[in-house]
Amino acid sequence: MSIFNTKVPEIYPLEAAGPILCAGITMFSPLNTWKATSGGKRVGIVGVGGLGQMGIRLAKAMGNTVVAISTSPNKREAAMEIGADEFVISKDPESLKTVEKSLDLILNTVSAHHDVNLYLNLLKR
Repeated sequence: MSIFNTKVPEIYPLEAAGPILCAGITMFSPLNTWKATSGGKRVGIVGVGGLGQMGIRLAKAMGNTVVAISTSPNKREAAMEIGADEFVISKDPESLKTVEKSLDLILNTVSAHHDVNLYLNLLKR
């Protein structure tokens, strides 16, 4: 188990700090565990909601190539704007093929029921 501690600047509103720290630690922990903190990896982030957006930002800031994966093509602009290098649509087999067997790590941020087996073929072997 990891325990994180950080000082929140007095000028930063605490009601904003909580969610950012929660999502930040949730995404930092697997990036750290799977050795993506020093960059150089291809990281897939499944889901471009609040948690996924934090994952995209962190993985990119760590020096990784980031592939955003979403069911919605409408998320492309937001994902690219915050640091994704590539964007694929998980409902489109041709789109998924563009990153087949290329990812070192996939972080799945989707809480809804879905088939995670869909993403296994995206991992390097």
